[in-house]
Amino acid sequence: MDEEGTRRPGRRGAMALGAGLLLGGTPAARAIATADVPPPRYTPESGARLRVLRPARFIEPDEAIFNANTRRFTARTGIEVRVDYVNWDDMPVQVAVAYNTGQGADVIIGFGADPHLYAEKVTELTDLAEYLGAKYGGWYDLAQVYGRKHRSNAWLGLPMGGTTGPVVYRTSWVREAGFDAIPGDLGRFLELCRVLKRIGHPCGFALSHAPGDAPGYANWLLWSHGASLVDEEGKVTLDSPATARALDYAKAMQDTMVPGTMSWNGASNNRAFVAGEIGLTQNGVSIYYSAKTSKDPAQNAVAADTEHAEMPRGVAPKAPETALTLNAMVPRHTRVPQAAKEYLRFMMEAEQYDPWLSGCLGYWSQPLKAYAESAVWSSDPKLAVYRDAMDTPFYEGFRGPISAATGAVAENWIVVDMFARVATGQQSPADSMRDAQRAARRWYKA
Repeated sequence: MDEEGTRRPGRRGAMALGAGLLLGGTPAARAIATADVPPPRYTPESGARLRVLRPARFIEPDEAIFNANTRRFTARTGIEVRVDYVNWDDMPVQVAVAYNTGQGADVIIGFGADPHLYAEKVTELTDLAEYLGAKYGGWYDLAQVYGRKHRSNAWLGLPMGGTTGPVVYRTSWVREAGFDAIPGDLGRFLELCRVLKRIGHPCGFALSHAPGDAPGYANWLLWSHGASLVDEEGKVTLDSPATARALDYAKAMQDTMVPGTMSWNGASNNRAFVAGEIGLTQNGVSIYYSAKTSKDPAQNAVAADTEHAEMPRGVAPKAPETALTLNAMVPRHTRVPQAAKEYLRFMMEAEQYDPWLSGCLGYWSQPLKAYAESAVWSSDPKLAVYRDAMDTPFYEGFRGPISAATGAVAENWIVVDMFARVATGQQSPADSMRDAQRAARRWYKA
């Protein structure tokens, strides 16, 4: 896959490339409002070279613009940078190897809770985070949850963006099912999915070990029924009447789905949707992007018939969705921490960040509030639901503190597997709930 980008000599060129990659034309560049805040003074180490480890892209501009921005950093500083892209499924292992061996990448861009798993092995980024927050209108709540140590002002990670999972659906098929829009009521949503299956356009949601997709669906099931992994103090609360209701609902939803969802990977629902095998799923912007930018007129027609909406709220006060968050870390084992911090600062500044945000069509929605005014969000009304992905009270490990236990529960698929066992008929809701409660407790007591 193409990794090439175009070097951009200045802000105007940077803005133009990002805008040029947008769907449906090139919106006028919009200046990002910033405060006049002096940046931290980093002094890159003599002869510094950087190795960056990050997840692979789902849409081409993510990687192309990231690489182009990296080359601009090298042109400005003389610091050579190598970026290694890793499949999402392999990221937890790669991150663990780097920290447990004390060698490898100088900048690790992992996922949400990763800095908290390795809190004693990361370099504090408080000065950089406070500067960026002061300059760009402050950090969204989700960024603060994942970036800062619990009940502390110390930043362990630097959130770079988050991808959320609203409903992605075929407008004509939902109308054929008798619905003008996606209902916010859980009972009506289930009825919609039942009718879609009856008319040959079933839904599809992953309860496999598909990164991003499966946790997003499982957490939605929990939160929309008022359940959570833990309470505010970190006590495991999976064994509850609310979780039981969520498990019953998951079983009913599974009966409406296309066959095979239990073996889906991270790209399976994308492929099923664009192939017309399903009429509704939960996903980031990648499905719409790939169909819209395809050279196949049939795929363009799919994009024209595609729309996005919040997942039904159920009893939740806001859309019960979180954002799978890219979270940058500087390991303590690096010999070039000053160069690593300067690289992250450079990548988050408007000259670089806004073209990346725009080119990704908001696939990685902004963690800093000033970027909510980026031209990308007015370039296509179908993107609007992604704009506030990180403005949410929900997160992995909701309602408790982010800790190593939070990440361990996620990496061991405890919540996802709890739902999968019930959805497939392997266990009753009561038994699966108790098993998940015990499994989560082991990590929270460790």
